Amino acid sequence: MDGSATRKTLHLVARLHYESDLSQVEIARRLQLSTATISRLLRRAREEGIVRIEIRDFVAPDEIRRDLINALGLKQAAVVDTVEIGLLDSLAQPVGTLLKEAGLKDGSVLAIGWGRAVRGVIRAGLPRIPGVITVPATGGIQQAAPHFQINEFVRQAAEQLGGEPKFIFAPYLPAPQYRDAFVSDPAVHELISLWDHIDVALVGVGLPHTVDPIHAGTVTSSERALTHVAGDVIRHYFDEDGTILPWDGNNSLIAVSPAQMRAVPLVIGVAVSPAKAKAIIGAVRAKLINAVVTDVATAEAILGELQA
Repeated sequence: MDGSATRKTLHLVARLHYESDLSQVEIARRLQLSTATISRLLRRAREEGIVRIEIRDFVAPDEIRRDLINALGLKQAAVVDTVEIGLLDSLAQPVGTLLKEAGLKDGSVLAIGWGRAVRGVIRAGLPRIPGVITVPATGGIQQAAPHFQINEFVRQAAEQLGGEPKFIFAPYLPAPQYRDAFVSDPAVHELISLWDHIDVALVGVGLPHTVDPIHAGTVTSSERALTHVAGDVIRHYFDEDGTILPWDGNNSLIAVSPAQMRAVPLVIGVAVSPAKAKAIIGAVRAKLINAVVTDVATAEAILGELQA
């Protein structure tokens, strides 16, 4: 491997690990390299200054939480202070606390999105709240990645809560000419009507495809053409100011609409990575989320962006 190719690989591995939150094992599998090689490349990326690690003065997570609520006008927030290993799992406890404080009860509706953070929270476990109805916030992507398996998240969440899962076996983006016929089917319509009665939603916040190209094969050319995107929530794209950005698939999308999201009393956005600071800010300004569960580093990056 020549010098140029090696440096390109260093940048790719560093971005996958530090910006896209992939583990060394996942990167090794994706690039068909050994985990030892990935570890060595990450170490070299730090040595060559491609990655810089800064140790900041300690600020209590609860203080950062208050700053985050005030700066973004959030209903709720939780900030965890933890090491990278097990970070996504550590978000489960504060998410569980928010769910219990939201007053969910028998017959309440909890909508669930997709993403690595959502998967980590559900894998770690939700509290027992019997009778809660869990429902997907969107149809599923034809993608094998574990963090896109939304119906499985719904099933696991219902099992943990002691509630009832409702599955929507629908693609997130059907052919436009078939959408109306599909959603008017009585069985599908009955399930989708639950989206008008959501009490709490748990969703991830995605990066722009230009920053996180890992799953570019799952999106349309119209989505890739959104060059001024800050991020997305269940494929509703927005800029940093919170303006929803239309694309050709809007009319075909089977998902909770922005209007329905804004009517939900509590929408918890779970996301970690300083690279997602602008995406989280945009999601709040777009009123697609009104609560944030994240880590100290991401919260500080958000506050830094707001002060810039």
